[in-house]
Amino acid sequence: MKKVCLLVTCLFLCGGIVFAQKPKVEFKKMEHNFGTIKEEAGAVTTQFEFTNKGDAPLVIHRVSSSCGCTTPSYSKEPILPGKSGSISARYTTMNRPGAFSKSIRVYSNVPDTVYVLTIKGKVTPRE
Repeated sequence: MKKVCLLVTCLFLCGGIVFAQKPKVEFKKMEHNFGTIKEEAGAVTTQFEFTNKGDAPLVIHRVSSSCGCTTPSYSKEPILPGKSGSISARYTTMNRPGAFSKSIRVYSNVPDTVYVLTIKGKVTPRE
């Protein structure tokens, strides 16, 4: 009976350790300011680099932007613990003069967390 109890306790503890593993994302920056850009630029792009500081692979399920003028792209492969990845954000400047602030939401397998990245700047109109 003692062996059975010991075995059950051991399995419970080992199972708890396995379930406790999770990814953790650390971004180098959460916001990028393009400053003042000309409308003629057509589009500007920035990279949001991150590292998986957790102890399980990070899987990005989807990345969405707050409007159609911003196009995100991201690492599709799982990011192993200690490894890095990036999310690219491209903002289209044509026909969009004035100040802008757009958000990019990152949905992943990090429990109860949605990361929000921000791009902003000011587009000067064509002459």
